[in-house]
Amino acid sequence: MPNDEFEKFLVEAIDESLSSLGESPKQAILFHLENTFNIKKQEISNNIDGFDDALKKTFGPGANFLETLIINKLCEKAYVISKGLPPQEAGFSETLLAVRRLMEK
Repeated sequence: MPNDEFEKFLVEAIDESLSSLGESPKQAILFHLENTFNIKKQEISNNIDGFDDALKKTFGPGANFLETLIINKLCEKAYVISKGLPPQEAGFSETLLAVRRLMEK
């Protein structure tokens, strides 16, 4: 069950983070992820590295802003304190996996 919860919270965090850019840009990004990188929003939790790579290829250094926003929103939803996570330099994928592990406890 915690894994299902992680997936649900991650999708919500991604949706809310992309919504901060506006509805049209969010839809364009999701379309691009699916058609260019074959990554559907509902399947991101099974392909975190691919999602991370797609964000970096799409946004370059700007991906860090979105990744930080996603992590913060996910931590809020999962009631995970970000102090217990690896340092920001650890990377997006590693941080998401750390949140997943904390949720499983």
